[in-house]
Amino acid sequence: MTTPHDPYVRVRGAREHNLRDVRVDIPRDTLTVFTGVSGSGKSSLAFGTIYAEAQRRYFESVAPYARRLIHQVGAPKVGEITGLPPAVSLEQRRSAPGARSSVGTVTTLSNSLRMLFSRAGRYPEGAERLDSDAFSPNTAAGACPECHGLGRVHRTSEELLVPDPGRSVRDGAIAAWPGAWQGKNLRDVLDALGYDIDRPWRDLDPADREWILFTDEQPVVTVHPVRDAGRIQRPYQGTYMSARRYVMHTFADSRSRALRAKAERFLTSAPCPVCGGSRLRPEALAVTFADRTIAELAGLALTELADVLASAGGDDAARVLTADLLARIGTVTELGLGYLSLDRTAPTLSSGELQRLRLATQLRSGLFGVVYVLDEPSAGLHPADTEALLGVLGRLKEAGNTVFVVEHQLDVVRRADWLVDVGPLAGEHGGRVLHSGPPAGLAQVPESATRRFLFDDSPAPVREVRPPTGWLRLRGVERHNVRGVDAAFPLGVFTAVTGVSGSGKSTLVGQVLAGALADRRAAGDDEATEERPAPGCASAEGLEAVDRLVQVDQRPIGRTPRSNLATYTGLFDVVRKLFAATDLARERGYRAGRFSFNVAGGRCETCQGEGFVSVELLFLPSTYAPCPDCHGARYNPETLDVTLRGLTIAQVLDLTVESAAGFFSGTPTAERSLRTLLDVGLGYLRLGQPATELSGGEAQRIKLAAELQRARRGRTLYLLDEPTTGLHPADVEVLMRQLHGLVEAGGTVVVVEHDMAVVAGADWVIDLGPGGGDRGGRIVAQGPPSEVAGAAESRTAGYLRAALRL
Repeated sequence: MTTPHDPYVRVRGAREHNLRDVRVDIPRDTLTVFTGVSGSGKSSLAFGTIYAEAQRRYFESVAPYARRLIHQVGAPKVGEITGLPPAVSLEQRRSAPGARSSVGTVTTLSNSLRMLFSRAGRYPEGAERLDSDAFSPNTAAGACPECHGLGRVHRTSEELLVPDPGRSVRDGAIAAWPGAWQGKNLRDVLDALGYDIDRPWRDLDPADREWILFTDEQPVVTVHPVRDAGRIQRPYQGTYMSARRYVMHTFADSRSRALRAKAERFLTSAPCPVCGGSRLRPEALAVTFADRTIAELAGLALTELADVLASAGGDDAARVLTADLLARIGTVTELGLGYLSLDRTAPTLSSGELQRLRLATQLRSGLFGVVYVLDEPSAGLHPADTEALLGVLGRLKEAGNTVFVVEHQLDVVRRADWLVDVGPLAGEHGGRVLHSGPPAGLAQVPESATRRFLFDDSPAPVREVRPPTGWLRLRGVERHNVRGVDAAFPLGVFTAVTGVSGSGKSTLVGQVLAGALADRRAAGDDEATEERPAPGCASAEGLEAVDRLVQVDQRPIGRTPRSNLATYTGLFDVVRKLFAATDLARERGYRAGRFSFNVAGGRCETCQGEGFVSVELLFLPSTYAPCPDCHGARYNPETLDVTLRGLTIAQVLDLTVESAAGFFSGTPTAERSLRTLLDVGLGYLRLGQPATELSGGEAQRIKLAAELQRARRGRTLYLLDEPTTGLHPADVEVLMRQLHGLVEAGGTVVVVEHDMAVVAGADWVIDLGPGGGDRGGRIVAQGPPSEVAGAAESRTAGYLRAALRL
């Protein structure tokens, strides 16, 4: 029974996704944490049911147009929810930021600073007042015309493009050109244009050399290839592209890391000579506030910027705008990010820094009496950074709000006022609320997967660390905040790279180490054993001991519902061939392509095979709704007539990985893909689950599974960026068994990681810090976990000691 003053959010009959008619009561004005293994149903309860119902009620309170859209977007499958206040969702975006994105744009602080300069800046005498857009490098009104608002220009030279002028063009004088057929094509086109490609480069006319390397023309000419023995080669129309144009195009647009790394070797990067790297037009740089330009203020650390603004003074407009800026900066610095500057580009930030910036922006709203629903806010955070996050969440609650958090980090779970544990397992084996109450009560629930990790105080198991089989050394690392560091990575073992957010972990591993290996591969086998400079470091040694580099990151496996788990792993190719081999498919002449939702023929043409249509909400971001014709099946009725062992192609795509493993038993090619997905703990995902619904951690494990199903070749180095993000401790154990298995098979695994259970189980630890930004960027401790746990300067040491139970 509820009353008008009922202090609980009461959910009755929740059936969203795998929830089994869930009934649960959750007190308001608390910090409530939802736990459970991946796929257990906790997000379905917190986001898919509670937040979705709050959003539906919001739609009903506004215009009739919005109410009409409710039927397209769909309401959550729940009997009743009472006591539900308005809700705000803080789901974490997984997309990678672009080069123009910065700390200022992510936090919207740049908007306020531009407004300050527009309204309260000091203009040169007689100068016209500028709109705020004129102070943005991302608009045509403000961007420097020379560098287009990027602040740097990339250039090349004849010396870089032609390192050996004694060679002829045919013999490879233009080192920047591609190899194989594409390079031969460019040489043949140049020959057809009348240039001598057999004379040494230095003997060519300077004007010809200039045109060959730097022209922006792209002439088309008929090429008559020289016939190879036994091959007929017909004339064709070839297009010329100069060496500079090819390098710039590859560097800017190629998706291949190896090709971009090769192109970078032929470029020099320098601050724009017109704007000096400030990215703005001269008119904007002529305006000052507190005797500084907007570029100078944007280059200050946020703590310094706050000091300048606090002492600036000015008229009423200036005081109002600076007060707003100071309040917004205060939220960011409270989360430990005061060392960042507004002009720091977003791609150079760690995932933990990005996440806290987005949280700071949302938490500055000043709302009260609402339910905040947060999706793993500690993901990507070092345990030391989690303390600051908990402080902010506590203040939100104290301001009169209810905070619901989907979370796996045990420190956050322990600090909760109320705990909702969902399980016991994933998918169809989950979907039940095992415990709803204070965290201590979970100790009495033996079937909970969370209970063992929350209350286990037995001694940590003792394991022998593996001895290295060699070393990979980077000397003189200089990139972002990592300055002058010499780093050594042991081969043949499991290495964890740790440190607070912003300490330089991703820079050292994901950029410099990966870049050195990618650059070596791009250089070719003839240079493979040389000790040579690599991007970001003075020299790299031991690269010849690595045959393959496998870098598994958290970038999405696709950006639309058209991409899914089955297409990415190659499993869908096998499934389509099996359907094409059925009797009805043969009778109708259906080939494997008929069962692809990416081509016309078998797909539903209303949604173009996506299963969803985009719904424009005008005042809200557009969303996806099930297709009104196929209702999400993706295919037309004729294609759905064909069944395999009683299931249509749409029903097969709707199977979970676990169910599909049984369905395809006896089909070796399908079994291999499904087994690797089960091995990395993804048995609860549906085969056709859209990429847009996958978390960064799930995307990373799908990539890892795709790698595991391949035959391992040679000595492989696996680089992983926080592979445990979004994983319950029980799922972490499953994943770690796979990663340690890669080491046992002769590989080397290097992970950037904050989970102390993973760090404690490593063979070698490299800890960066001691702080973030300018206060980090150096190695403060390295060695086996037991040694790093005793390092006095390390902020990781105390948490590692707790994980080792020393």
